[in-house]
Amino acid sequence: MPESAHTDGQPTTDVIDQIRDIPIYRDSIERGWFPILEKSEIARGFPDNWMTPQLAAALKRGEAEYVLSTGTNHARMRLIRPPYFLLKTYYRLWNDHPDIGRTFREDCRRVSLTTVLATEHVARVNAAKRGATPDPLPSLADRRLDDRTVYLNLRLDPEQWERDDIERMVGEIRSERRVHPRGWYHLDCSGLHLAHLVRKALAWGVWDDFPRPASVVTAYEYTPANVRQYLEHHLGCPVVDLFGSTELGYLYYSDATGQYHPHLDRMSVELVPLAPGSALHGLIVTSVRNPYMPLVRYRSGDCVRTTDDSPDPAKVVQFCGREKELLPTADGPVSQGDLDACVTAASPRIFLSQLRTTGPREATLRYTTFDGAPLDDAASTALEKLTSDLTGFACSAVHRTRIPIGASGKYAWLVRER
Repeated sequence: MPESAHTDGQPTTDVIDQIRDIPIYRDSIERGWFPILEKSEIARGFPDNWMTPQLAAALKRGEAEYVLSTGTNHARMRLIRPPYFLLKTYYRLWNDHPDIGRTFREDCRRVSLTTVLATEHVARVNAAKRGATPDPLPSLADRRLDDRTVYLNLRLDPEQWERDDIERMVGEIRSERRVHPRGWYHLDCSGLHLAHLVRKALAWGVWDDFPRPASVVTAYEYTPANVRQYLEHHLGCPVVDLFGSTELGYLYYSDATGQYHPHLDRMSVELVPLAPGSALHGLIVTSVRNPYMPLVRYRSGDCVRTTDDSPDPAKVVQFCGREKELLPTADGPVSQGDLDACVTAASPRIFLSQLRTTGPREATLRYTTFDGAPLDDAASTALEKLTSDLTGFACSAVHRTRIPIGASGKYAWLVRER
């Protein structure tokens, strides 16, 4: 596939020709050098810093629209993109995927279980088309994004799902599955939300009614290794991960073995070290996939590790979380993925975990388990030692029956109390 940047990260002539009239890039074109593009620069003067006659005309015709990035535990960003931009890149990747592409080509319905904010967005869009106000508890029809995708979740915190919620969602999955002649459906999810659904369906005797999916994708937030293993065990199929964002679309996918592969349609990637001597790299992307807001050397805010610690985008082995959510330590920054490795090594029973710094060099690791029972002394001690060795903090492990979810409907792996 054609590259959109030179090896030093600078855009090719072809890319420059496509961005020449966009105000935010004029100075860089004149200097002949493009610095890394930060989110703050994108927002500065928005939307005038992106406006061209072509974009203004596209907005007027409805070929471009304003949206907000989904956000996790940080500020959301205003964007301009074609309608259904992210969905179309999802569908293309799903179609092309070597392990699950068949389920796209066989017209499987896509059932999405993720944050309630995503469900509410779909309900608002559908209500706006009718000139109505969205129902606080939208019907299945109001939660349908298109003819093959529907959203399930109606609560912010999946820990608060009651039996009625589980029975409703399982029933809606069954109704989508019945449409396919082979009884297939595609399950698109946040891995943590799906694990909550599986746990509760098992606990409340609804599991036998839960139809097994033909394919599963996690695509919304970091999925801990224990959670992926738990889902694969109970669902009996590979759980494929897609990595992307609202502003970029999808860039990488994992295969059935868990190995990541680039899917860089009209884009290229650079990796830059996040600190001297650190093997953590920040993701820098040049993309003209979105014709109305092409991004040149854009810092996505995501951090990755490679198989050999080199800055080779083809060797990405893990997407480790967000740069803004790194924990600074004496030995360099620690990511969500680094903590997850400690959790996984300590016990496969751990479901959710959250590190809370309680002093200059003290922290508490709160955790829940799939079966609701605390770890035994040996596993708890191992968890404390592994976390302390990783962070340099004196860490104590504390079992909880629940870890609060964030306002975005996603979990924070790190909370700084001091």
